[in-house]
Amino acid sequence: MKTLKILLILFMLFVTGCFSSKSSVSEEADVKEESSFVEEISQPQISEMSLFMTGDGLLHGAVYKDAYNGETYDFSYQLEILKPIIEKYDLAYYNQETILGGVELELSGYPMFNSPQEFGRDMVALGFNLVSLANNHSLDRSVKGIENSLRFWHEQDGVVFAGTYLSQEERDEIPVYECNGISYTFLSYTYGCNGLTAPEGMEYLVNVYDDEMLLKDVKIARKKSDVVIVAMHWGNEYTHTPTEEQKRLANMLAKEGVDIIIGNHPHVIQPIEWIDDTLVVYSCGNMISAQDQLPRNIGLMVGIDIKKVDNQGDIKVELSNLRADLLFTSYNSHWTDFRLYTFDLIEDTILNNHEEIFEEYWQVVTSLENEINRGV
Repeated sequence: MKTLKILLILFMLFVTGCFSSKSSVSEEADVKEESSFVEEISQPQISEMSLFMTGDGLLHGAVYKDAYNGETYDFSYQLEILKPIIEKYDLAYYNQETILGGVELELSGYPMFNSPQEFGRDMVALGFNLVSLANNHSLDRSVKGIENSLRFWHEQDGVVFAGTYLSQEERDEIPVYECNGISYTFLSYTYGCNGLTAPEGMEYLVNVYDDEMLLKDVKIARKKSDVVIVAMHWGNEYTHTPTEEQKRLANMLAKEGVDIIIGNHPHVIQPIEWIDDTLVVYSCGNMISAQDQLPRNIGLMVGIDIKKVDNQGDIKVELSNLRADLLFTSYNSHWTDFRLYTFDLIEDTILNNHEEIFEEYWQVVTSLENEINRGV
């Protein structure tokens, strides 16, 4: 009898132990699962994109005449050096310096430009998808030029453009776009239009900036977007040194939280500078043109990586890996055979003393910021 009682007690202890063990294992699993869940939701979410920037599409008559093949305008061979560069980037920016009014309005060069829309087509085919339209030539063909230009750009899938508009409502909209999980706003402005003004009541046609306009738009953009990019047509032509007004505006925009400022208008390159966390490219110069003197045929290319870190709604944007390189427009004495070259592909037959010339203008780019990697 004693033996039976002992066996019964041992059995009960065994059963209790098993349940206790299972309960302990289950509780431990629950704790691990809960811990894993907490860790997962507290892990920052990281999104990344890259941006390429270059200068003016300045289509003098010689440039588009060289692209004419007897039937249409084909700029692809002039621009082909850019394709493998652009393919590496999510966003690619340039300034459309001359209005793309198309052949309907009769093409023309300096001083009142109107360019073939095929140029825009070929730029989009290369991968350009961020286009500034506000500059001092925006009103060269008045209202009809802007209407034709915007009709073309609205037909280009996946291309973001800003600076000229068809209505006040469109101008005031300030849309937000998305790339790789990062929201961004793109704004574009010019100091003026060579003395031309929009018809009364149609001031919305071109963003001619003043401080009030800039601050109002940027504040709206800053509330809506992770990244704010502003294209500024500013400064003095043919000088490598940013004006005091450029610097004032850059500091004002940086203070308001603009992440990237891209400058154009001088037709020559100017320095790159950080103002706190804001990247300022004062001037990218000409991407392509028929301006035949150094340094007007040297343009700037800039690349930057953009990272968004979202820690449960606490969002930070980081810009890193700043890099740049120079671009050269080559053509022959007959104003034909226009082609773009990166300096690593140039020989002295194309540009004599090209290595010394590169070093001279690279010093311009880096005069305000030394930590710039060469190559885009």
